[in-house]
Amino acid sequence: MLIFEQSTQHRANHHLYPHECDQLSTNIPQSLQRMNPPGLPEVSELEVVRHYTKLSQKNFSITTQIYPLGSCTMKYNPWACHQLAMLPNFLQVHPLAPDSHMQGTLQVMFELQEMLASLSGMAGCSLSPMAGAQGELAGLLMIKKYLKQKKLHHKNIVLVPQSAHGTNPATARMCGFEIVEIASDSRGNVDLDNLKRNINDATAAIMLTNPSTYGLYEEHISTIATCIHEVQGLLYYDGANLNALLGKVRPGDIGFDVMHTNLHKTFATPHGGGGPGSGAVLCSKRLLPYLPAPRVYKDKQKYRISNEKEFSQSIGRLSGGIGNVGVLLRAYSYIRLLGKQGASRVAEFAVLNANYLLRQLEKAGYSPAFPNRNAGHEFIITLAPELKQHGITALHIAKNLLDYDIHPPTTYFPLQIPECLLFEPTETESKQALDSVIAALIDIRRRISSEPEKLKSAPHTQRLNRLDDTRASHPKHLCLRHQNKN
Repeated sequence: MLIFEQSTQHRANHHLYPHECDQLSTNIPQSLQRMNPPGLPEVSELEVVRHYTKLSQKNFSITTQIYPLGSCTMKYNPWACHQLAMLPNFLQVHPLAPDSHMQGTLQVMFELQEMLASLSGMAGCSLSPMAGAQGELAGLLMIKKYLKQKKLHHKNIVLVPQSAHGTNPATARMCGFEIVEIASDSRGNVDLDNLKRNINDATAAIMLTNPSTYGLYEEHISTIATCIHEVQGLLYYDGANLNALLGKVRPGDIGFDVMHTNLHKTFATPHGGGGPGSGAVLCSKRLLPYLPAPRVYKDKQKYRISNEKEFSQSIGRLSGGIGNVGVLLRAYSYIRLLGKQGASRVAEFAVLNANYLLRQLEKAGYSPAFPNRNAGHEFIITLAPELKQHGITALHIAKNLLDYDIHPPTTYFPLQIPECLLFEPTETESKQALDSVIAALIDIRRRISSEPEKLKSAPHTQRLNRLDDTRASHPKHLCLRHQNKN
């Protein structure tokens, strides 16, 4: 029931502002002032709370169901990090306050820069990008400015493997580069022969995700780094899958020159739904001058925000302040809570959970896309055999998981794998939770031969059953109707 349908005349909440506000004078011309009350539902506070609580429970979320959405790291984040970020002394700092009034916040930002640089093996860090895609943009702009200052104007091609994230080619194109796609080999690595054929003096950079969107650690990473650096190109690391390497492998140590890391999913801020993000960008020593402004410095015992003069070669500002401080505070808290040993355990559990789920599903008869490889932290199941034999697609399996109270994995991505499901269980799920996914998929597999038509019409237990895919994604219009019962 819509909240408008619960409306009862003259029922209302208490005013949340003083009655004197009703009498305040205004400079808004009378012709633009509202003459009649807005058409809002007349409901009590309790009715509003109940309505939206029930509405929220109709959604799948990480706090209510396992959410193995590949490529997106939908994991549980400790509430403690949220609580620490909400401390009044952080919340009450004005973004434009002088440095001397925000020493505590600046100290945290400075230490976070240092911790991220240490975890990644990079020389420096800027916290200012407000999202992963903006971090990518920052990294590519830094590469572009570096090449310009080195007078390497002919370098205008960015290599993007097939196993890269979808934002990579878009970001490179936004920065004015031409894109060349690099094929994958039979083991899911970058095809070295294809790579070498496409490397030349015009190569500006390669953008790599490692582990890739296939969930595989790149076996040729050292050779790739050597080949790119030999032609004075640079290596960009997409840090979206950093939780698979955290505390184990540092991108800077394996040859990457610049990277971004998604603090909003690797480091304790929920991902998805367009919420707040942070794409902190890090780089090697030679790209340090080009990091986006501002950065936080420590002079003796005082912390300060950099000024324009001391950072004159920067690509400039990407945000109004020093970044999305709420997300940065959560990341700081998370890293401090983990400690060095805990950071390594994140990678260990992310990889262990993925491989446990992969091997159990393989035993159950599902087909891994790369059966001879271990999962990095996510993996792909292909339903191509089931489609050929029974007409069952990846989408059918995904829709059926809803009836088992499990959020479906990513479907049909990466594009190179036919009828694929991309699972990422993450490091925060227990064996019992993983076993519930395995049991559901075993039962679904049994039903493929016994009741295939019922599988094709799932879900059957949700509030809404099978929706029209196009209309659900792109409704023509949204209509809210206020019906006055009197």
